[in-house]
This record gives sequence, structure tokens and C-alpha cells, in this order.
Amino acid sequence: MIPKIFAVVSSAVLISCSGNSHEPKPDAPADKDSTIHNLAPVETKEANSTYKPAFEGQTRVAGMKTATQLDIKVISEGLVNPWGIAVLPDGRLLITEKGGTLRIATTSGELSAPILGLPAVNSEGQGGLLGVTLDPDFDSNRMVYWVFAEKTGGGNLTAVAKGRLADDEKKIENPVVIYRATPAFAGTLHYGGRILFDKSGNLFVSTGERSDLQTRPKSQDLATGLGKIVRITKDGKPAAGNPFVNTAGAMPENYTYGHRNVQGLAIHPETGDLWENEFGARGGDEVNRIEAGKNYGWPIITYSIEYGGQPINNGLTQKEGMEQPVYYWDPVVSPSGMTFYSGNLIPEWKNNLFIGCLSGSHIVRLEIKDNKVVGEERLLTDRQDRFRDVQQGKDGALYAVCDGAHGKLYRIGKK
Repeated sequence: MIPKIFAVVSSAVLISCSGNSHEPKPDAPADKDSTIHNLAPVETKEANSTYKPAFEGQTRVAGMKTATQLDIKVISEGLVNPWGIAVLPDGRLLITEKGGTLRIATTSGELSAPILGLPAVNSEGQGGLLGVTLDPDFDSNRMVYWVFAEKTGGGNLTAVAKGRLADDEKKIENPVVIYRATPAFAGTLHYGGRILFDKSGNLFVSTGERSDLQTRPKSQDLATGLGKIVRITKDGKPAAGNPFVNTAGAMPENYTYGHRNVQGLAIHPETGDLWENEFGARGGDEVNRIEAGKNYGWPIITYSIEYGGQPINNGLTQKEGMEQPVYYWDPVVSPSGMTFYSGNLIPEWKNNLFIGCLSGSHIVRLEIKDNKVVGEERLLTDRQDRFRDVQQGKDGALYAVCDGAHGKLYRIGKK
């Protein structure tokens, strides 16, 4: 039987030439600097709620500080509302712009002209051209996959498309929509929007529950594609081995459910586990380790409250059969794109999780051991920028994009 929720409370809203630098080889000598641990928690503001965590280290864990001297540069301010980054094989960056175009940036910040030919996007509200990833065989087939908000007769929805990046890099050839998260809804919020490949060559895609009172319960309804992480083939079909393929009435592409608005997906470089982050309402932003078939609770359990201050579902934060977040924030940081660091340029960051934060105006660094967060650092707190995505480049540096009509592209490397 497909679980549903019937009682809810209302919610409000909200490169034409490649870089020349190369990452050190794995046998390069390790950096002598190491992280400074066991500092005071980085969050000092009062929480929105009086909820207690389910276990030690679930929130406000000890602070830490990168010892390596960092070289932080804004290498471009010419992007228009950038949203997602994919790293090309030659080290350049393929970047989505919310209005519906792609750009290529070199690691020195030179920008291509807008890449055209994508299907029309609905860029109202939180919609637009969102996450992007490359086919594992991009070197030979030049295929690109992206998520976007699509306008339909019944409203708007999260859609996935694919197409070939032309040899001259000026357009996307033969674009086709391969997946739509139904039902459509006449709203412009909570599309999710991240996409990446798993090790078997299938796609993970995150969707949102579209925020509204009417749609919020659908994150618990396996007959819908809202508030889910889905796993599909390159053609948009349900991937083999998905957990609900034999569940009557369930959409077989669904992989996990009970999500609010997942804007970060990343695969751990050593364990191969999928991790995500998602927005809470007031408080309750989460980081989760994703396991097939699991229910991540929204909106039955949450560490957030309504924007108006009321508890959600009578303040329930734990329930049997529903997963606890590995980590949560209260107040919010508004987590978005994220990546695990696997490079050699800054060895102390190895396997750490980096998350771009919007309202938090910083990049979070989390150290994770045995699937628990043991340290948190906040980088670039003095910049007052809304970090929409952060990814590791081929050179071992981090590259981050920021919201805005003059969207910044950062390079974070080593001095």
C-alpha cells in the first residue's frame, strides 16, 4: 500500500580554451598542514525551535578550521543567474544559467557565448534551467543531461532532458525530454533540480514537493514524482533494481521519498554512497545519506517550523520507519549544490563534504566519519554571496557560482 498523509498545515515561501593547471598526482607529498579541530560550534545564533536532536552530533557539532593557506579569487562576474556546474573532461566548466542558457568557463574565468538550443524553461520563481551533468562517455558522445522547470497545460513540473553539445560548442543538438516529475502544479517553488550519474550509468535526479499545502503530502505518496529522489536510465526509464518496481501503484522510478526540496546531490568518493541536502522551512535544513527505498520523513517529521512560527505536524521530529537526518541546521543555511572533495591539492579536505549556502552566504565544509558529521567549518563568510553550487575542478580547486544578474564564479585553491 502506498503511504499518504492527509493532515498538513500550510506552508509559505518563500570555454573555449582549457585551463593549464593540473592537480598534483596521487603520489605527491602530503600537505604538512592539517585541520584545526575541536573549536566552538560555528553556529552561534538562537535556534527557531526548542527541538532536541536525536543523537549527539546531529546539529551544532564542533567547529574546525582549514590550516592550508587558501587562494580565493573571483574569476568572473559575467554569468547571469548561474545555477549548476559540470566539469568538462578538459577541465573547463559547463554552467547552467537560470534563464535557459548554458555557458562554458575556463578556469581563468573566460566565458563562452550563451549555448542555445535547449527546450524552453519556466524561469519564474525558483524555476529555470537547474542542474547539469555529463554522460560518463562524454568524450565520445558529447551528451549532456539537465534538469529544468517545464511549463505544461496543467501547470509546471520538474523535467529532465538530454542533448548533444555541438562540436563548435554553440548549441545543444537534438534535445529531448526524457523524464517528467508528475503531477504538474500551478506554482513556481520547490523543483529540486540536481542530477548525477551513479556507478552503474543510471541517473539520480532530485525533485521538490512544490511547497504548497496541496502538494506537500505528495512527498509521502509513491504514486507521484514529487518530493523524491528518482533513479532512471539515460532514456528516462526506471532503472533496474529500483526499490518500488514491485510495489502496487508506485512509480517505479522512485528511489527514496519523504523529501522537501533537494538541491544537493553528491556521491562519496570512497564508499560510493549517495548523499543529499534539502531545505527545511524555518530551521531543519538537512544532510542525509540516501539508502534505496527509505522514507526521509517530510512532512511527518521535521526539525523545522512553519515560516509563521507554528509547529509542523504537532512538532514531531522522530517516527519509526522514517530516517533521521545525519545532520541538520537551525537556523537555516539554505543548502544548495554540493560535492565531496577527492583531490590532492588540499589533502586535509580529503573526503570532506562542501555545500554552497544561499541565505547562509558561505560554503559549508563538513568532516564525516562513520557516516556522522564530526566537524563543521564555514568558508567565505566575509563575501556575503549566495552560493548556488560548488564543484571540484580537474585541478583540485573548488569552483563555486553565486546567484545574481552579475553572477560570480569563484576559484578556491591553495596559495
